[in-house]
Amino acid sequence: MKLSGLLSRANHDLPGVTGVARVDRRAGDLLRRLSPGDIAVLDQVDLDRRTAEALVTAEVAGVVNASPSISGRFPNLGPELLLEAGIPLVDGVGTGVLRELKDGTKLRLHDGAVWVGEREVARGVEQSAESVADAMIEAKAGMAAQLEAFSANTIEFLRRERALILDGIGVPEVYVPIRDRQVLVVAGGPRHAEELRRLRRYIREYRPVLVGVEAGADTLHDAGYKPDIIVGDPDGIGTETLRAGSEVVVPAQTDGHAPGLERIQDLGIGAVTFPASGNAEDLALLLAEAHGASLVVTVGLQAGLREFLDRGHSGSNPSTFLTRLKLGSKLVDGAAVATLHRSRVSLGVMVLLVLAAVVAMVAALAVSGVGQVYVDVAVDAFRSVVEWVKGLV
Repeated sequence: MKLSGLLSRANHDLPGVTGVARVDRRAGDLLRRLSPGDIAVLDQVDLDRRTAEALVTAEVAGVVNASPSISGRFPNLGPELLLEAGIPLVDGVGTGVLRELKDGTKLRLHDGAVWVGEREVARGVEQSAESVADAMIEAKAGMAAQLEAFSANTIEFLRRERALILDGIGVPEVYVPIRDRQVLVVAGGPRHAEELRRLRRYIREYRPVLVGVEAGADTLHDAGYKPDIIVGDPDGIGTETLRAGSEVVVPAQTDGHAPGLERIQDLGIGAVTFPASGNAEDLALLLAEAHGASLVVTVGLQAGLREFLDRGHSGSNPSTFLTRLKLGSKLVDGAAVATLHRSRVSLGVMVLLVLAAVVAMVAALAVSGVGQVYVDVAVDAFRSVVEWVKGLV
């Protein structure tokens, strides 16, 4: 056997996880370049939920963080989500790894060490479920200070965006009619595809305006729905989904720059920009509210206390809080809608009722001597009714 073959086999037998390195200090830029099997190398203190969800969706083989993924300021959710998905996380390796490693380098992660071939280039802490749980307990002590910072950020955000939040100034016009209609907003949160499946009957009955936010737009398209409005960075949305959407709204920075707009133009798809400092989820909710939606049902949008503190971007926390205050009673969680909309009569009971009615009719026909033809007609009618009942469930 050739020496190269022996080396390849030896590398293959080494313990740990291997993959191609994708390196970037900015998580947003890194996420757009990831492919399944890559090892993401980033520098993010307190790895937040949204970044972790994007890494899981990208199907990375591992994550190397130059900074601590849990600093102790508050119990952030990112590390826990990565480990639940079976993605190893090597933490706190130092910023030197960002200079040492180049895109395309083949890495191996094992026992907290980062290897290139037979050379160890960095070492940190490989997180486990136990280490993350212990760190989260300690981090809860930092929530009081985080809440104070959150309050100050909320006041500052309201000063900066009060015209948008209070009066809807700056919300773009859309052609899809929304006024006095229900709106279903689907974002890429945990188990959002499962939540969407549970809303099939609701969608069939009420025909809400379907708004897909970034990964949520792809989920709508994959489920067989045509998104009426797509909100988010087009670089993170599939081409077929973008072409299927009726309208595309691209969030823009306050200076007017809109990431992903060039891709939309290259595809020949019309789009409008939405200049604001909030995240795409919040902009989708404000869009629905400003155009007169009667009810806004959400899928994949979580907004508990931990989620408010875990957004990872200082401007989006107040945006999320104030947006939900703005919508008030119009905003309903999709899980609650699915629970309330379940059929109160089971399929079995409905079939038995129909069967009883048909049997009574057949018996009456037989006794009256009308003939077998009418019996056959009754049986065919019963079968049609059963298929109709199945379509309701």
